[in-house]
Amino acid sequence: MKFVLPGARPVLCALFLACAAVAPVDAAPAGAETMTAAPFVSDRLSVEVVGAGPDVILIPGLGSSREVWRATADRLKATHRVHLVQLAGFAGEPWTHGDGAFVQPAVDELARYIRDQGLSRPAVIGHSLGGLSGLLLAQQHPDLVGRLMTVDSLPFYSAMYGPSATADSARPFADQAAAMIIGADDDSFRTLQTQTAQSLSKTPSEQDRIVDWSMASDRHALASAMKDVMTTDARPGLAAMTTPVTALYAADADGGPPPALAEAVWSREYSALPGVRLTRVDASRHFIMAAQPQRFAELVDRFLTE
Repeated sequence: MKFVLPGARPVLCALFLACAAVAPVDAAPAGAETMTAAPFVSDRLSVEVVGAGPDVILIPGLGSSREVWRATADRLKATHRVHLVQLAGFAGEPWTHGDGAFVQPAVDELARYIRDQGLSRPAVIGHSLGGLSGLLLAQQHPDLVGRLMTVDSLPFYSAMYGPSATADSARPFADQAAAMIIGADDDSFRTLQTQTAQSLSKTPSEQDRIVDWSMASDRHALASAMKDVMTTDARPGLAAMTTPVTALYAADADGGPPPALAEAVWSREYSALPGVRLTRVDASRHFIMAAQPQRFAELVDRFLTE
């Protein structure tokens, strides 16, 4: 019997249209302790660095701003050097690549950033698309990543359509989703974002940010990222991974992903990854860090200290 998570189609669309700040992305908030190593110039991402200590890289999800990590960075910067990534095309960050590839070029630039900045096997935490990017980074460059936490992120997102889904079978849906993103007028697009934000977050203030962030993003970047995420399958590389991985996933008995079904999907999709630590976060939707900030902080601290 084909298994489909309730609401999979709107959630798949929403997962990749969700997080970005309207403030200039290279500007740190007033009073923030910001430090940079050597200048890093890229047309795929920018990085803000705060704090001092062991290195932690935070990668946001599709459409997202680095501001989705601000509370986490503010808490960690007393003990860690935190690298807040902003992906090009999202939340006002310039995009110059038309309808070209999104995910792999960003992964390549993340690897270059780690090398150029002389980071020694940093911890990486990625939300949604950021988690998938972290998996690919660890698979392709195991010498660069010390440990990885994925936050409500699957190695193959289109598996939410069912266990028989493949990259090829998902491609027509990915093309349709991309065409919708590019073709919708602003009012229709905002309406879609308002509706889907409710499936992504239980927090009204976060829902508002999700809508504002996606509206500030470049539509071609969103469409390219959507196509890439829906057709990128990182599962074949899981069995050979040596990087320790913690995978957090959301469950919400009150209108979100049902706990038993969410557990079944994440267990199935990460089954080939040796030693993976799967952790369900209840009473949460996709933006776990906003729905359960205290629980999320505890899990991040455990991840960084073990």
